[in-house]
Amino acid sequence: MSSLAVRPGIMEITPYVGGESDIAGVERVIKLASNEGALGPSPKAVAAYCAAAAALHRYPDGASADLRQALGRHHGLDAARIVCGAGSDELIALLCRAYAGPGDEVLHSAHGFLMYPIAARAVGATPVAAPETDLTADVEALLGRVTAKTRIVFLANPNNPTGTYLPTAEVARLRAGLPASVLLVIDAAYAEYAMRDDYTPGSELVDGGDNVVMTRTFSKMYALGGVRLGWAYCPPSVADVLERARNPFNVSAPAQAAGVAALTDTAFAARSRRHNDTWLAWFTERLRGLGLVVPPSAGNFVLAGFQSKPGRDAEGADAFLKHRGIITRRMAGYGLADSLRITIGLEDEMRAVAEALSEFLG
Repeated sequence: MSSLAVRPGIMEITPYVGGESDIAGVERVIKLASNEGALGPSPKAVAAYCAAAAALHRYPDGASADLRQALGRHHGLDAARIVCGAGSDELIALLCRAYAGPGDEVLHSAHGFLMYPIAARAVGATPVAAPETDLTADVEALLGRVTAKTRIVFLANPNNPTGTYLPTAEVARLRAGLPASVLLVIDAAYAEYAMRDDYTPGSELVDGGDNVVMTRTFSKMYALGGVRLGWAYCPPSVADVLERARNPFNVSAPAQAAGVAALTDTAFAARSRRHNDTWLAWFTERLRGLGLVVPPSAGNFVLAGFQSKPGRDAEGADAFLKHRGIITRRMAGYGLADSLRITIGLEDEMRAVAEALSEFLG
């Protein structure tokens, strides 16, 4: 045993484990565990990334100026209030480091993204989970858990792993019910897939006050998970804090170049969205036809709920699928032990999963 003192909270963290990628003895694996973009990245993004290899001896632009300008143009936002990071995970951690600490509380919904409690515990804060209703964040439940110790509320919208979302009016109601001293962080990682009339990612709420931040990622629709690229849109005061707290050169030059190029390839993004819309609907219908419980998803994945029958539960399904070379994601760590999260992949992949599950449940 080491005699070195560890800060409070660190040893309470259960390390985050990403989706598996390999199955021993299987040459071709169908990986549907990590919500990666089915069509891969834009060819323009790949070309830009490769071109950046010629200057790997140079430090990147620490301000990510070209990327922030491109994001501002693409989304109609003030580039000066955008902060870029090594994935939105880094920005979530920075927000906790800047605004929470020992004795404070960080609030999230019961089945929210696992990085929220991890980031809270890493700074010595206490994560607090509010119950959900029908696997959806509940505004009244969240507001009911706010105390004098609450410093941050994280809302994944759409939510990972349930796929559910709160309409714009409900998010605005949440924000209106929070004290001005509490920071609302809207994690809109799946916003590019959520084409709903009553949904917005939250930038208008950021513009409407001083205590709302919207985080986004290039890992999902833009399929750039391997380069770690995310961003946050903030009130000026929060942007200033994050710029002071982040590491210098935190976003690599190839990642910045790939991100700028991905934003210009609107045709590829539209194709990716159409593919997801088609196969999300098809797969959801197939799974429900097999008797599985599948909530409507506004992301690029579904949550498939199994009955707790021996041999026909989520654990059994996971083992059966792996035997077929298919990797999905067990949800026990999210308190959903009877569920698998399954990413929307290519057509042949979705048909293979549906066929395998039909055989397993038959």
